[in-house]
Amino acid sequence: MSARLFDAIEFAARAHRGQLRKLTRAPYLVHPLAVAETLIGWEAAEPVVVAGVLHDTVEDTDATLADLAARFGEDVAALVEVVSEPDKALPWEARKEHTLAALRAGPLDALLLACADKLDNVRSMLAVRDAQGEAAVWAGFKRGKDAQRWYLGGVLDLARARAPGARWTRDYGRAVDALFGALLGPG
Repeated sequence: MSARLFDAIEFAARAHRGQLRKLTRAPYLVHPLAVAETLIGWEAAEPVVVAGVLHDTVEDTDATLADLAARFGEDVAALVEVVSEPDKALPWEARKEHTLAALRAGPLDALLLACADKLDNVRSMLAVRDAQGEAAVWAGFKRGKDAQRWYLGGVLDLARARAPGARWTRDYGRAVDALFGALLGPG
């Protein structure tokens, strides 16, 4: 792996210092590292893996897209921009609609990145469900199971439409189906 990837890991570790994951309360850095590991397993290009490490820095820290572009390149910043919500003050539904529209119009690599991100989120939800029961999963979110099914299923629908048969589409689809049941159609 490249020096840019190792620099991104250091940058993300500093940016997310003190943050914890919503459901597991693990240090937040485990999430972007898991996203990067998934992307490496899917043989994603290096800028996509680097963007995977940095994908939440603009939303959840003081980092800006300009910071990412200057340090890691326009290619990485552009991918992070597609998967980032521009205005956290908007209602949840509006933010998720924006993300789905951005993924629909954006490059396929941004959708690949989003699927790796959502796959790690779903895996965390499945782990909590298995350890603590279904109610514990949905209690950790402001929007419940139906809203999460709509959003995570919307990402899956885009993956199935834009990359049918891709390994990453199948992997993400299996996880979503495991969480919600096979309600989202064939994959």
